Amino acid sequence: MADGPLAGWLRSIRAALGLSAAALAARLEITASGLRKLEQAEAQDAITLATLRRVAAAMDCELQQALRLARQFQQRADRTMTVEAQQIDNMNTTNEQRTRELADELLRTHGNPLWDCTTSSPQGLPLWMQMSWMA
Repeated sequence: MADGPLAGWLRSIRAALGLSAAALAARLEITASGLRKLEQAEAQDAITLATLRRVAAAMDCELQQALRLARQFQQRADRTMTVEAQQIDNMNTTNEQRTRELADELLRTHGNPLWDCTTSSPQGLPLWMQMSWMA
């Protein structure tokens, strides 16, 4: 998996919610072994969106999808906008800062208090994520 916890998001979120594998498997009407396979598939980017949506719903979560331009395309878009006098307010903003701003906006407009990223650990991670990364 490119980004995220080594164990995968499904397992990490399940653990952060305090939901046992047996309980989630029962909600999905599958075996614990089947759930392990789904969690492994997600961690390896080999899960379908439909399955991911189904597992998220069983955890009382909602799958939110977001696409981000690759750095080279973002830089090209920035240059084009500058040439066309559509310059972004703060050209010194890095892609990481823009990503954080987008994430903050998504949390503000669609977020769930569980995913509140304003409370963070000393490492700069949201507390729920810090717990899942340590698991």
